Amino acid sequence: MASLMENLIDILGKLCNEYENLLGLSTDKTPVIISGDLKKLSKITDEEQIVVSRINHLDHERHEVIRDIANVVNRDVEDLKLISIIQMLEPRPAEQQKLAAVYDRLHESVRKVQRVNSQNQELLSSALEMVEFEINMIQAIKAAPETANYNKGAYNAGSVIGVDRSGFDAKQ
Repeated sequence: MASLMENLIDILGKLCNEYENLLGLSTDKTPVIISGDLKKLSKITDEEQIVVSRINHLDHERHEVIRDIANVVNRDVEDLKLISIIQMLEPRPAEQQKLAAVYDRLHESVRKVQRVNSQNQELLSSALEMVEFEINMIQAIKAAPETANYNKGAYNAGSVIGVDRSGFDAKQ
């Protein structure tokens, strides 16, 4: 059981480190989103994917260790949470303290990542709204009203106000 606890503490420590790496990347992403630098944003997103892949691998390892602990203590793995493992370690205060410390660190790191990602999501949403607004403005300009000019045959010969549809002026 002691080696299982050491493994769990080690895996949780590695998870903390990876979440802190992810927090750094997410924090770096905020000014890049604001500036609209798509190359840097793509690079940071690629780096985030690598970190998330490592987090998923470590989370799988954590789940396996918790399943092994559940087998040893004869409890259902679905009911066995880190908090209950910390409480079970009351007879071993040194391990309990280490597990509680790494749990708190992990919890805080995840909370910070969620906060920064929420801010980034709002920034991206605002940027998308701005792009949509600009597209609508361009479409509105192209759909400007025509003048009411008619030729001798009573056909509408009006032009669109404020829009030059030719796109190329050979006189210049």
